[in-house]
Amino acid sequence: MSTDIRIKKGLDIKLKGKAQLKLSSAPRSKTFAIVPSNFHGITPKLVVKVGDKVNVGDTLFYSKQKEEVKFSSPVSGEVKEIVRGAKRVILSIIISADAQDHFKEFKVKKVDGLSSDEVKQLMLESGCWPFINQRPYDVIANPDDQPKSIFVSGLSTAPLSADVDFVLKNKESEFQEGIKALAKLTEGKVHLTVSSSGNSFLTQIKGAEIHRINPIHPAGNVGTQISRIDPINAGERVWTVKPQDVAAIGSLFLHGKYDPSIVVALAGSQVLEPQYYTTIRSAQLESITKGNLSDQKNRIINGNPLTGEAVSKAGFLGFYNDTISVIPEGDHYSFFGWVPFTGGNKFSMSRTFLSWLNGKKEYDLDTNMNGEERAFVLTGEMEKVFPLDIYPMQLLKAVMSGDIERMENLGIYEVAPEDFALVDFVSSSKIEAQDLIRKGLDIMIKEVG
Repeated sequence: MSTDIRIKKGLDIKLKGKAQLKLSSAPRSKTFAIVPSNFHGITPKLVVKVGDKVNVGDTLFYSKQKEEVKFSSPVSGEVKEIVRGAKRVILSIIISADAQDHFKEFKVKKVDGLSSDEVKQLMLESGCWPFINQRPYDVIANPDDQPKSIFVSGLSTAPLSADVDFVLKNKESEFQEGIKALAKLTEGKVHLTVSSSGNSFLTQIKGAEIHRINPIHPAGNVGTQISRIDPINAGERVWTVKPQDVAAIGSLFLHGKYDPSIVVALAGSQVLEPQYYTTIRSAQLESITKGNLSDQKNRIINGNPLTGEAVSKAGFLGFYNDTISVIPEGDHYSFFGWVPFTGGNKFSMSRTFLSWLNGKKEYDLDTNMNGEERAFVLTGEMEKVFPLDIYPMQLLKAVMSGDIERMENLGIYEVAPEDFALVDFVSSSKIEAQDLIRKGLDIMIKEVG
């Protein structure tokens, strides 16, 4: 049985270049890079050195703060380089891949007959534990904690983001087994959210409580779902897992192997043929994008346009990313661009431009911010797209001033940077709200723990 949730505040940004439901296999990348900064707050402790041979599932490093949390190699090959930055901080571990993968074998065990501790131990040993994040703080979950519930978002509402049902095609049994494993890790419920406007196979999944939600962004964010279904109170923990990561966890228990494969959407107006590719986590992006991008000035984004990170063609797929977005570089300026009712390709939440006349039109937006950073002005823009029961501007100001007590009172524990992505988009201040929230969460980790 499912429950229905309706989100009224939000904003759908329709961009050109959404990936067509076509799946191809990306050429095998020759090099892979595991980037510790993908795992926020983790200080890596290496167990490999340059020249070492590794198999898929072998441990590359573990968390210095929590040694049982291990991070595994996505391919078999040779550790080619360990890139370090200032103060010898590890920036990436480069692996030169073999022509064919060899896997570290884990003993196959049916989830139904395992205890919570046994499920947890196998996930930690295999390197699957980093798939689980926690709220508050939006960091990798502490295996010593007991979450009151676990959330899996079965819809993605961000612009150009991957279609969840399509990327899970042919992985239904692995996803179901992953849900069974997650259910062992909490005394509460596993909450699975699907779109109210479709007919997803996810509604047939057993062992999870199904919720239908209207697909206006940010309804696909787990933060929005948690706020409506099982809000976080002081001292509580809620864990979250992405859909393809659930399937990877299930694959471990079904097949006894760490599964690094992932289906990625290559999307955006600068992509010649937007579509989906089967690849491996941490692969070089050029293995996916080569020959399929326009010759114009492009911004390649590791993730969706609202929350992703700008990278070069030589960059590598982020550990948690299932979307590569490519949109025009916004290195131009419009003369009198602020004049109302002009600019046929300009999108506006308000009625400043004519975009409100055609809600179905897709836009070829670039990265131009259309203004510079300025002081916060009380306009009500943020509140219109922010469905959480929180005052977004007041929380951001509390973070800027470093006021811990105010941050607590205003709901810092309930949010993650992605919850403020639309705030970044609509705010006339041009202040980086997502960066501010990440800064605020880091303050709370340091001061409160």
